[in-house]
Amino acid sequence: MSQEDQKYAGNVVLIRGAALWLLMALLLAWCMVGLNFGVEPLKSIFAGKFTRLLQAHIDFLLMTALILGVYATKVPLPWHVRWAMVVGAFTNSSLFLLMAVFPGLDSPTIPPPEWFKFYLFASILTTSYGFGKAAVFVLRSTFNRT
Repeated sequence: MSQEDQKYAGNVVLIRGAALWLLMALLLAWCMVGLNFGVEPLKSIFAGKFTRLLQAHIDFLLMTALILGVYATKVPLPWHVRWAMVVGAFTNSSLFLLMAVFPGLDSPTIPPPEWFKFYLFASILTTSYGFGKAAVFVLRSTFNRT
């Protein structure tokens, strides 16, 4: 394990991912401000429901907080758990972003295309595996093994 990995208990990918998703949340916040002021390019880009953009913003913030919380425990996690958390955090939040950009994905009457269903289920599985497995590692670390 490198000195940098030791410093972060091997979880440097978590802190980097959290920083990226926090920046994404800030970018989306500014996009919402621009939409409220009627900035034309933004109205064309985010053609879907404003609430979906708000959900994406909140979800990026939530995922950032969850990743930072797990990171703060300094419990070493296997690489596949760390990457599942970071990738899952992005894909989960991006589902709302996709609906904000492509309103057809958010229709109550027309089913979404197969690629979106695949992306949705892959995201749910990846996110659940990453955060679920991390929770198990953190919980296990609280028990004294003698």
